[in-house]
Amino acid sequence: MAKPNYQFAKRQKELAKKKKQEEKQKRRSAKNESERAGSPEPSPTDPGQK
Repeated sequence: MAKPNYQFAKRQKELAKKKKQEEKQKRRSAKNESERAGSPEPSPTDPGQK
């Protein structure tokens, strides 16, 4: 019977974790960009008219 290759399993687990973190970071940055474009902050020269 073959022995399990624990190093391979560990490496695969680490790669999956890293990929998931990168995808999460991309989602967060995309969300931040859409929030900035969707709701611009009022400029200090324009105090907001009613």
